[in-house]
Amino acid sequence: MQKRFVFKLAAVAALSIAAIAPVAAANQSPVKVAAIVELSGGGASSGTQFNNGLQLAIKEINAAGGILGRKIEVTTNDTTTQPSVALALTKKAIDQDVFAIFGPVFSGSINVSMKESQKAGIPNFTGGEAANITTQGNPYIFRTSFTQATAMPKAANYIKAAKIKNLAIIFVNNDFGKGGLDMMKKALAGSDTKIVSEISTDGGQIDFSAPVIKAKQSQADALFVYVNEDESARALKELRKQGWTKPVIGETTLTGQKVIDLAGEAANGAVGHVGLTADAPIPALLNYKVKYARAYGHETDHNGIKGYTGVYILKAAIEKVGKFDREAVTKAMHGIKIDATKNPGVLMNVGFDDKGDLDRESFLVEVKNGKQVVVSVLPPLNPDNVNVKVGQKSAKAGEKAPAKK
Repeated sequence: MQKRFVFKLAAVAALSIAAIAPVAAANQSPVKVAAIVELSGGGASSGTQFNNGLQLAIKEINAAGGILGRKIEVTTNDTTTQPSVALALTKKAIDQDVFAIFGPVFSGSINVSMKESQKAGIPNFTGGEAANITTQGNPYIFRTSFTQATAMPKAANYIKAAKIKNLAIIFVNNDFGKGGLDMMKKALAGSDTKIVSEISTDGGQIDFSAPVIKAKQSQADALFVYVNEDESARALKELRKQGWTKPVIGETTLTGQKVIDLAGEAANGAVGHVGLTADAPIPALLNYKVKYARAYGHETDHNGIKGYTGVYILKAAIEKVGKFDREAVTKAMHGIKIDATKNPGVLMNVGFDDKGDLDRESFLVEVKNGKQVVVSVLPPLNPDNVNVKVGQKSAKAGEKAPAKK
C-alpha cells in the first residue's frame, strides 16, 4: 500500500514538472521584436542610423540579462523607403508574433504600416515626425521624436525673436514636409513674420538650383528649409553656390551630423531646433555619442538616438507592468514618465501623453566649423522632464529642491 502511494505521488510530481517546464521555458525564451527600417532608397541615411542605435541598445540590454530575464531577438527588415514594402513587412512581423515593432522612420511609410500593427494590437515605435501620425486615434503608436506640433512652435519662436519679417520656406512635398509647412504656418500666424514663398520639392530631389532661385527671387529675409537629410545637404551646397548670405533656419533634418558631413563647409551658419543631439550638455547623451562612434566608426545623429532610446523606453514600460503583456504595456505607455537616473538608457527624462507623443527638453543649435553647437536648451512642457546638465550636481535621493526665495 505504502509503495503504491509513493509510486502515485512520484507520478503526480513528474506530471507537474512536465506541465511547468514548457511554461518556464516560454518565460525564458527570447522576446521577439521587428526593426522595419529604411536601409536603402531615399531614407537610407535615416533608417541606418535608427537601426544602428536600436541594435546597440539591444546588445547592451542582452549583455545585462535582458528584460525581466528574457533576451531580445530582433529581425531586421529593409523597407527600401517604400510605404508598400513597409506595409508588407509589418504584416510579416505580425505573422511572426513579435512583441513590438520599431520603425519605419519616414512619416509616409509609418502612416501606412501602422494601421496593421494597430489591428494586431502591437506597440509600434517610430521616429516619424508628421503631426498626423498621432492624431488618428491609434493607441499603439509611440514616437521617439517630437511631433511637428511641438517642434515647429519652438522653431517659430526663434524666427520671431530674430525679428525676421519675410520668410521663404523650401519643403519636401510628402507627409513629412507638408505637415511641417502647415505647422509652421500655424505657429507664425498673427506674428510680424510673413511667409512670402512656399517652395515645393520632391522626395530624393537631386538638383536644388531652381528652388534656390525661387527663394532669392522672393526677397525673403531668411529661408526655412524642411526636407530630409540628404536633400538638406544638397540645398545647403546650392545655397552656398548661388551666394545666399541670409539666415538659413531649419529643424532636426537641417543640422544633423550626416547633413554636415555631406554639405561640408556649406553647412556652417545653419541654425535649427532639434529634439535630440549627441552634443547636448547632458552626460548620458555625451556618453552615448562615444559608444556609438566606437561601435560603428562614425558619429551618431538624431535618428540613431531615436532608435537607441526607443528600445529602452519599451524596456522601462515592460518593467513597470512586470510582465510581457502587450495591452498592459500599451496602457502603461500612455502617461508614463521615465526617470533617466533610474533608466539610464533613455538618456533624458521623458514623458508620454495619451496620444503617444513625448515631452522632453530640446535644443537650439548652430553649425560652427563643421560641428553642431548647442546654443540654448529649451524647456519641456513638464518641468519633471528637465535634466541635470554637465557641471551640475543631481539632488540626492529623497532630497527636496531648495525653496524659492
